[in-house]
Amino acid sequence: MLGICRGRRKFLAASLTVLFVPAITWIYLFAGSFEDGKPVSLSPLESQPHSPRYAASSQRERESLEVRMREVEEENRVLRKQLSLAQSRGPAHRRGNHSKTYSMEEGTGDSESLRAGIVAGNSSECGQQPAVEKCETIHVAIVCAGYNASRDVVTLVKSVLFHRRNPLHFHLIADAIAKQILATLFQTWMVPAVRIDFYDADELKSEVSWIPNKHYSGIYGLMKLVLTKTLPSNLERVIVLDTDITFATDIAELWAVFHKFKGQQVLGLVENQSDWYLGNLWKNHRPWPALGRGYNTGVILLLLDKLRKMKWEQMWRLTAERELMSMLSTSLADQDIFNAVIKQNPFLVYQLPCFWNVQLSDHTRSEQCYRDVSDLKVIHWNSPKKLRVKNKHVEFFRNLYLTFLEYDGNLLRRELFGCPSEADVNSENV
Repeated sequence: MLGICRGRRKFLAASLTVLFVPAITWIYLFAGSFEDGKPVSLSPLESQPHSPRYAASSQRERESLEVRMREVEEENRVLRKQLSLAQSRGPAHRRGNHSKTYSMEEGTGDSESLRAGIVAGNSSECGQQPAVEKCETIHVAIVCAGYNASRDVVTLVKSVLFHRRNPLHFHLIADAIAKQILATLFQTWMVPAVRIDFYDADELKSEVSWIPNKHYSGIYGLMKLVLTKTLPSNLERVIVLDTDITFATDIAELWAVFHKFKGQQVLGLVENQSDWYLGNLWKNHRPWPALGRGYNTGVILLLLDKLRKMKWEQMWRLTAERELMSMLSTSLADQDIFNAVIKQNPFLVYQLPCFWNVQLSDHTRSEQCYRDVSDLKVIHWNSPKKLRVKNKHVEFFRNLYLTFLEYDGNLLRRELFGCPSEADVNSENV
């Protein structure tokens, strides 16, 4: 009796299979005859199931669909692998509530409290910062010259584009070499809602060539001083970045800090995280004047309109001329002059929380700036050693940098939802 029941069940299963497989196949083929939710129009001859043209057309559609599916699957596989690289190699002690996850559509998928940065003394302040308008354009200025700097800028730009949710306008002060490299790259990527403008760095040399500079950045390390004169007169504010920066969050969060400026505050800067300006690193060390530890100029928020009204050009020139009479040259390029001006005019500065510029320089005290690496927002490789710096979390920082170094820029080519994209703006400007 048990054998008969089993036989009946097998027969019933086989019957259902025979009935449902053709039905499912028919539904699949019927669905395949739709494109973008609309039925594909067929000529009378093509609509005949047994006609050669119908068979050939169906075969082509199936092959085309299979190719598209394989391409999408491969692209998603690469994207998932690259997005998870930095996290999978991060320190094991990272707290679970602070670990970052990534969204395929929007870059980071962090909770708003995490994205605000949970750092002692800073979490409540950041949580209250006003939101940036959805389609507000964020302006970024970078000085770039030569092959090495161009390579660094590419990695920086990829880290910014990966996390961004707003249109971006890059203002690149570049020499001929950097312009050729970066123009070609941006044309190749064709990223929507991104505009690029180039400014000839060679034309600016005369503005700063009179300042002796011992820093490895050379004359180009002084050009941030003349941005009020170089950038368009109708540009009111800009984020200025060194080339050796890596972003770990949406740059719109930094742009929102402009709303916190009060009174005559026109510069947003992070305190220097080494003892350089304290003058105690070695015997007879004599740095330029600075307020306390001084400020690092790897990340600067500039209120250009107010700086112009304050006659910034005359302000920094007079300060530089006065200090050079005794100092003879700058050691840290524009940073020395910025700090000398701030020493005389402390009201100019809005001090940014330290996670906006975690400095991995020699003698750095950056480890005291954060409790956990997931709190960080901007990494600054401001040492001649670059990736070989000493830090207990350097492996995490290095993996984050290498992730964007190896990242395929073509994967950044996605529209911003709800924001219009100017057609071929990049091609026109380049």
